[in-house]
Amino acid sequence: MEKTGTPSPHATAMRDEKRRAAAEMGIDDAFVSELVDRFYGRIQADPVLGPIFGARITDWAPHLAQMKRFWRSVLFSSGEYLGRPMPLHLAIPGLDKAMFARWLDLFAATLAEIGGGDAAEHVHERARMIANSFLNGIAIHHHGQMGLKPGEGFA
Repeated sequence: MEKTGTPSPHATAMRDEKRRAAAEMGIDDAFVSELVDRFYGRIQADPVLGPIFGARITDWAPHLAQMKRFWRSVLFSSGEYLGRPMPLHLAIPGLDKAMFARWLDLFAATLAEIGGGDAAEHVHERARMIANSFLNGIAIHHHGQMGLKPGEGFA
């Protein structure tokens, strides 16, 4: 089957359904934009994570735009994020579970600030899955493991 760049009717229907379900929880483009802006404001001010990000990001506007594309892709299956975040994160020396725990704490605080409920729970669950994915990549690439061992990730 030849790829045309046009999503199949099934893929389009699935994306529409995911966006509808998110909207029912109050998750829309404005929610994503506010989440990303506030969250990365916290990151920049954080004494642990701020220096790590600050050493790698000199112009925040493109990073924020990229993160908004990323989160719309995660939450709506928009398909607009084309980056490869794993290699970038694997290149950060000392990146560990404690740092991801801090990231998740700041994420949860941001979600609580902009509105809790089903939206916060849904988005935080996706963030937790992302943190576990990065930890799994670190376990494989830096520690030679087959993946995370029981209890090494976030439940």
